[in-house]
Amino acid sequence: MNGTKTDRGRRVVLWRHGQTAWNLERRFQGSTDIELTEMGIGQARRAARLLAALKPDAIIASDLRRAAATANELAALTQLDVTHDAALQETYAGAWQGLTHDEILARYGDQYTAWKRGEAVRRGGGELETEVADRAAPVVLNHADKLPVGGTLVVVSHGGTIRTTIGRLLGLDAHHWEGLGGLSNCCWSVLGEGARGWRLLEHNAGTLPEPVLGDDD
Repeated sequence: MNGTKTDRGRRVVLWRHGQTAWNLERRFQGSTDIELTEMGIGQARRAARLLAALKPDAIIASDLRRAAATANELAALTQLDVTHDAALQETYAGAWQGLTHDEILARYGDQYTAWKRGEAVRRGGGELETEVADRAAPVVLNHADKLPVGGTLVVVSHGGTIRTTIGRLLGLDAHHWEGLGGLSNCCWSVLGEGARGWRLLEHNAGTLPEPVLGDDD
């Protein structure tokens, strides 16, 4: 995006999938293909009713079942087709995948601590966060480029992938991506296009965005 007047005002909604059994168990999912729980399906249906009110122009999603099923709830309300892309999958984390949080700390405590410090770590021998952004952010930008002026793109993906993509689109140094915090199941973040590029308008939201009324709009 070049930030010219003719392409401003577009919006990207990055929506995390609903709850899975592994979420409840605090088990690292990564690229493992886990389905939604009944609660997760309900979360997706509720959120879809809200997001449909934004009148999105396009929906793209990870091809993992938990994201695809979440996206389908919005597609059913908007009559939009969902474009699935493996580049929107969650971070591949090798040996960490399938382990609980406590198991990761016990077996890979040094690696976990280094990651939390902001070091470039291949968790479990998997992907770097910058590599996740390298594959996911261009997909989001490519679809955002196709939006009409003032249009809205909904991206259905995963917590880690969404965070790294937001960091990349905002131009933040990778060391600071952790500062964005995580997304709850079926919550979303909103990026808006402005004169100097993308801005974070909402983060970890579960209600419709409200306009900013004040001196910083």
